[in-house]
Amino acid sequence: MNATRTLSLHWVAPPPPPPSSTALFSSAAVSPATVKPSCLRVHTTKNPSNNSLSSTTPSDKFSKSQDQVLLTLLQQRKTEEAWLLYAQCGAHLPNPTCLSRLVSQLSYLNTTEGLTRAQSIIQRLRHESQLHRLDANSLGLLAVAAAKGGHTLYAASIVKSMLKSGYLPHVKAWSAVVSRLAASGDDGPTEAIKMFNSVMKRVRRFTDSEVVKDSRPDTGAYNAVLNACANLGDAKKFLQLFDEMSEFKCEPDVLTYNVMIKLCARVDRKDLLVFVFERIIEKGIPLCMTTLHSLVAAYVGFDDLETAEKLVQAMREGRKDICKILRHPTSEDSYSDDDFDDEFDDIKVANESDTFEKLLPNSIDVNSEPPELTRVFSPDSRIYTTLMKGYMKAGRVADTVRVLEAMRHQKDDTSLPDHVTYTTVISAFVKAGSMDRARQVLTEMAKMRVPANLITYNILLKGYCHQLQIDKAEDLIREMVDEARIEPDVVSYNTLIDGCIQVDDSSGALTYFNEMRKRGIAPTKVSYTTLMKAFASTGQPKLANKVFDEMLKDPRVVVDLVAWNMLVDGYCKLGLVDEAKSIIQKMKDDGIYPNVATYGSLANGIAVAKKPGEALLLWNEIKERCGIENIGEEPKSLSNFPPLKPDEGLLDALADICVRAAFFRKALEIVACMEENGISPNKTKYKRIYVEMHSRMFTSKHASKARQDRRRERKRAAEAFKFWLGLPNTYYGSEWRIDRGDRD
Repeated sequence: MNATRTLSLHWVAPPPPPPSSTALFSSAAVSPATVKPSCLRVHTTKNPSNNSLSSTTPSDKFSKSQDQVLLTLLQQRKTEEAWLLYAQCGAHLPNPTCLSRLVSQLSYLNTTEGLTRAQSIIQRLRHESQLHRLDANSLGLLAVAAAKGGHTLYAASIVKSMLKSGYLPHVKAWSAVVSRLAASGDDGPTEAIKMFNSVMKRVRRFTDSEVVKDSRPDTGAYNAVLNACANLGDAKKFLQLFDEMSEFKCEPDVLTYNVMIKLCARVDRKDLLVFVFERIIEKGIPLCMTTLHSLVAAYVGFDDLETAEKLVQAMREGRKDICKILRHPTSEDSYSDDDFDDEFDDIKVANESDTFEKLLPNSIDVNSEPPELTRVFSPDSRIYTTLMKGYMKAGRVADTVRVLEAMRHQKDDTSLPDHVTYTTVISAFVKAGSMDRARQVLTEMAKMRVPANLITYNILLKGYCHQLQIDKAEDLIREMVDEARIEPDVVSYNTLIDGCIQVDDSSGALTYFNEMRKRGIAPTKVSYTTLMKAFASTGQPKLANKVFDEMLKDPRVVVDLVAWNMLVDGYCKLGLVDEAKSIIQKMKDDGIYPNVATYGSLANGIAVAKKPGEALLLWNEIKERCGIENIGEEPKSLSNFPPLKPDEGLLDALADICVRAAFFRKALEIVACMEENGISPNKTKYKRIYVEMHSRMFTSKHASKARQDRRRERKRAAEAFKFWLGLPNTYYGSEWRIDRGDRD
């Protein structure tokens, strides 16, 4: 007896549409329940009948004639007409073949409209519990389209849901999502590695490789996950995955070694860059300009402009012995004993050396003859521009302009300055504060018929806001929209919001924030935290809290420690310690532990509120985080607390509070902690506070014996603190007077 299996899928919701034109604090704000994604579950049940999967309910039936027309349109690649026919179907659904093909072709268009339409089908099927009609290919194509469209989290949710339901996506689908995750911020690289591991775990379950041949990783997939490791600076994981490539018959290509160059840069191994380059040549992998781009960028990132200049000059001269040229700085820059002062760094470097010796066996024999290039490579505009960025970073504006002039006289079209080159020059002038010269470069771009892009205008915008020229920034926005026909993006608005903050215009910041939402531009984490900063800095923590609540509701934004600290600091500036402590407790409940900045804001809030007792509680928590134990006390469990290394600002604020409140024993504990962490306490300040506030302490001759007994311990602590300050104390009975004979 044959049995069919019915899959019932409940899909994650697609990214919510852009916010409406309502203001930030409008009552029409979307509630959390409307954007919370639902989970995907797979129910497998045996169906004794031989009925088709599409014949679940009468309302799902689509007339055979219409069904055939839709299929014909899809087969003829008339996707637009097929979509219109689907939209006219009303409550009826096409059969699984038509639905899957329609979603596939809409996704394959790689347009915003096509992706939105595909997502609307997913939404409808999810609400009607009919997602089982779609096949793996359509879902995989949708994941790829979402990834290319910038909806990385949505694309990742599709792949995760497919894996959870038993589907194995095509390698082109899941590797595209891994690639996007690896290049994204926050936890993106970590999530990329997790997704790669999830796919590999399922692939390895099949002994017959033919069954999963379309899902097995290729070199591109490995390059994507290796890029995630490089972004994290995880050399050990990089080596593990690099060694696994042979298991699936994947050969490293030039992009693999380009990623290895990035890894060396992330772990501060400048000495290995040349050996990666040599390894490519030794293995006979065809070189391309991207490798040389990566090399120049790596040396510029290390602020080694001299080596970058030598590399570019060698390319200009048509030399093939570039490896030999790069070898010389390597021996000069080798690590010395002074580079690593503590034992932990020595162990870390030793482990990294073992890892890189396996990745780059040619790096072991540094005296070997360096290979030569098989052909000559001439620098292109990207090489020159990368060098210019190094000059810009170092503040060498004249050198930046000099390279631009040299590029203008190049005969090779690939070496002529492009919009990136001009934008780099504009950045150099903006960084130097020369806004007039930066505008001149923008004018020159128009004369040379090199169109400026959004990045160019955003850099100029940032320059005006940094110089508090908000009027000129607004004029630039109008010029950008009206003349250049370029619409501002979230970076443009974030810059304007930050500019308003610098001139204490919180209402202007809110106006730009709401205008951004009205235009359908989704706020980023920076948008929310910058607006919170506007309200916090102007003494409006409740409004900052409202912005924070909006941030929590936005599924596209990950609320991080910076946002929490911004909220805490807003309340602490006004001395609202109880509210700040309540927020810190919510942080802990969410699994986010306070850092030095959090405690520093709270300490400053305690000082403003003049609640020294709160400082003692805060100091006790900091001691637990630092692993400091009081003599005679049982050590407390620190398993739930990540370690903390306090800074000078935090400890100085706490010591200041304790000295003013005459908590001398605690003040001595804090200054001892400062000295243990290599921080020099400000004795001059503490001495002044003591003399001004406590010089007459314990001098009353009329205190009762009981009162004197109660004060004995405090007096002992005060004498110890005076001893530490160098003031007269009971340890040294003299008045430290300078006699006339001593002066002589």
